[in-house]
Amino acid sequence: MANTFDSGVPQKPLNGKAYGSIGHLPLSRVGPGDWHVHAGQARIACEKPRKGDRVVVTEKVDGSCVSVANVGGELIALTRSGYRTSDVTYDHLKLFGHWVERNREPFAALLEPGERVVGEWLGMAAGTRYDPSHAGFAPFIAFDLFRDGKRVLTDEFRSRVEGAGLKIAHVIHDGPTGMSICDAMLALGENGFHGAIDPVEGAVWRVEREGKVDFLTKFVRLDKTDGKYFPNISGLDPIWHFGPRDVFGGNV
Repeated sequence: MANTFDSGVPQKPLNGKAYGSIGHLPLSRVGPGDWHVHAGQARIACEKPRKGDRVVVTEKVDGSCVSVANVGGELIALTRSGYRTSDVTYDHLKLFGHWVERNREPFAALLEPGERVVGEWLGMAAGTRYDPSHAGFAPFIAFDLFRDGKRVLTDEFRSRVEGAGLKIAHVIHDGPTGMSICDAMLALGENGFHGAIDPVEGAVWRVEREGKVDFLTKFVRLDKTDGKYFPNISGLDPIWHFGPRDVFGGNV
């Protein structure tokens, strides 16, 4: 499959974004283009689920949203917006593509044609620094699995992704009851479970019902600043958690 159209303009192998946006809970910090979910959804996730609902709450890991897709048998590393990592200019996203090339086995074992796994790439610090020596750290933390454009259910996601040897976002709640924002942040503690050095960003609520994923919502700390460690924002050198030497080895 070609990387570009004849015009030289990069294409999106999925013909769209690799991952969309998630609505925020009340009191969550929102940025440009963000929105709060309906009060009824917030109540379901945090206070009073409906009969038959399953509420799963996970740590919100703060890196760069990326994915690996199986498109017609080809494994492709993608940015959140849906471009091949090889077609973008950001070094940390290109590095993810190289890492996938060198770690194809788990993705080849996991993904069938028409499927993609989505997660956070922690190669470079974005808005939160991490300790790579922490037991919960991994350069790629998966949080979603799609088949033909639809999210698979939690049990299949966990079984298949962990079975392939990939790490998933830490689960702090799973059951028929909701979980308040306060209880979620208390459960995460100051630094969460993936080795955050700065305060943990927040949490993600996932509500499943009648054999499908009904909706997702999230909470982000009010004092969180997106991407503050990126060089183009900080004006400083990048902070690598898992950098070129980790991917390529030797004296890069």
